[in-house]
Amino acid sequence: MRAIVTVIGTDQVGIIASVCTLLAQQNVNVLDISQTILQEYFTMIMLVDTGKAALSFAELAALLEAEGKKRGLSILAQREDIFNSMHRI
Repeated sequence: MRAIVTVIGTDQVGIIASVCTLLAQQNVNVLDISQTILQEYFTMIMLVDTGKAALSFAELAALLEAEGKKRGLSILAQREDIFNSMHRI
């Protein structure tokens, strides 16, 4: 299953590394990634494949959210189909 991971917060060293490391540890593959810094704010959106993940999607989403809280970031994971439905015009 594919999912969308979004990361938003104040820019700091190691955001991409920490999120990608966490995903790799759970056997989640990053398919595409886009990130930018708007003044002091870091934003990133990732398309990931969770098909071989070591955790359920709910557990993975909770793990990402907890990592975000530790770093003062908002990290959210949504299933791709739900994300697309919510953002369809």
